[in-house]
Amino acid sequence: MKRKAATMLLAGLVAVAVSLTAQQPAPDLILSNGKIITVDDQFSIAQAVAVRGDRIVAVGSNADINRQAGPNTKRIDLGGKAVLPGLIDNHAHFQEEGAYWGLELRLDGIDSRKKALEMIRARAKEKGSGQWVFNLGGWSPDQFVENKKPFTREELDPYSPDNPVYLRFSRGEVYLNSKAIETIGIDKMKEPWIRRDAGGRPTGVFDIAGAGPIEAAAKFLDAPNGQRANLPKDVIVANQMLMLRDLAESGLTASGGACTFDDLYREFQAQGKASMRFFCQETAQLAAIAKLRYHTGDEWQEISNWGERIGNVPGQDPYIANPTPIPQQVFDQWGRIARELAQARIPIMIHTVTTEGVEGQLREVEKIARDIDIRPLRWSFMHLEGITPAQVERMKKLNMFAAVHPREVVSGGLLHRVWGEKAFAMPPLREIQESGILWGLGTDAFEVNQYRPFQTLYWAVTGKMVGGTVVNTHTVSRQQALIAHTRNNAYLFFRENDLGSIQPGRLADMIVIDRDYLTVPAEQIKDIKSVMTLVGGRVVFDAGTAQR
Repeated sequence: MKRKAATMLLAGLVAVAVSLTAQQPAPDLILSNGKIITVDDQFSIAQAVAVRGDRIVAVGSNADINRQAGPNTKRIDLGGKAVLPGLIDNHAHFQEEGAYWGLELRLDGIDSRKKALEMIRARAKEKGSGQWVFNLGGWSPDQFVENKKPFTREELDPYSPDNPVYLRFSRGEVYLNSKAIETIGIDKMKEPWIRRDAGGRPTGVFDIAGAGPIEAAAKFLDAPNGQRANLPKDVIVANQMLMLRDLAESGLTASGGACTFDDLYREFQAQGKASMRFFCQETAQLAAIAKLRYHTGDEWQEISNWGERIGNVPGQDPYIANPTPIPQQVFDQWGRIARELAQARIPIMIHTVTTEGVEGQLREVEKIARDIDIRPLRWSFMHLEGITPAQVERMKKLNMFAAVHPREVVSGGLLHRVWGEKAFAMPPLREIQESGILWGLGTDAFEVNQYRPFQTLYWAVTGKMVGGTVVNTHTVSRQQALIAHTRNNAYLFFRENDLGSIQPGRLADMIVIDRDYLTVPAEQIKDIKSVMTLVGGRVVFDAGTAQR
């Protein structure tokens, strides 16, 4: 009798389990027959993934996942393609740049000088005679395979004889054609940033100090760097949507940075057009710090940290080998404000570039940590070209996060001209990884860097900048680099239970890529593109239907 009762009890439990399983709604979407690179703690590989609503509900074998399908479940056969979590850029200026996206000529990832020149010709023809062809950074001549010299007016003129051309090599130089020189009246100027030939004629190459004055005189921008553009709304909307399309194709689904157009992106969200999550920075006057509230937004846009500066720490220019020393009183003032932020329990993400800049700010954090526990706040330093392994170890003890934004990807040539052999470890990526500190990848696009995440991953794995020149010999593995562009960045924004990996319960942000990141030759990592990007389970980019 006891055995019979136990058998009946077991049968009843099985029936209840089956009934509960049957009561679970079927997935809305199943992706199967692929290589699902989950980037979970075990870096598991699966075949299929199921999505209900905006969240992942199951990951596993084709048989297990397909068994859950219902009559209304949409199916996508991946045909063996690899799937990654949506990539996260921990700091960029996307909303700011997006206002100009369709107006500017971007050269991100272009490694052919001839192609760049032909792009200038095409844009001049498209805009019509007399209109500016301009670029605001994110590239350098060093990325061209066939010729790495600066552009002169003589070289630019045949490609745009009737349109003024302005090209900005990040923080290095500015290049103008003859039409631009004539339009601005540079021949009559005496400024020291104008480079001239032996006869006193402007060469078309200008020191970076001339970028601001030239941009102001050209008037193709209507807002200072970092401020909100004052273009017609329909123009801004069209440019932002075009940028979002390109970011989705690149594999990006989330980013941190200034939310210059947060109101417009709320409109996109209400219209069902949102395709990227934004983790916004916000600052305030000292007296208002106590009133600031963080992590109070939603899954599309929220205020995540204070950034990118506490006051202004001058002299953090990685392109100057012997900068003027930073006075201690600058760091003292920095520390006073940082202490207020610590007392208010505010996360910070701070601009730190040079060894001296990192050192001065790190000393202040260490002083604060003696009195206030900052470990739960996940404070981070970002950029970090000049950081040393010893400084990384000190940051780790404070539970700080290292947000790496490799300028080397486009400006590696310039850094090597300034720093020589030292530039091969700017930053010391392998030592950052081996220290055990949590770290993530970003770009700080658009002025100082390109935006394409697989170009960044290529640099992290091969040490090569755009164009293939080795600029860093302290590289990491593919898996380590991918974790830094996904799971670790989710942690930085306190979203590790929502983003950064393909696991049940996570938001369904995923990219289907055109080649396998884990096995493709390293030289091809930079060329990987998404053929389908999903954010919250919704397809926001499909290469099969996308149009320019």
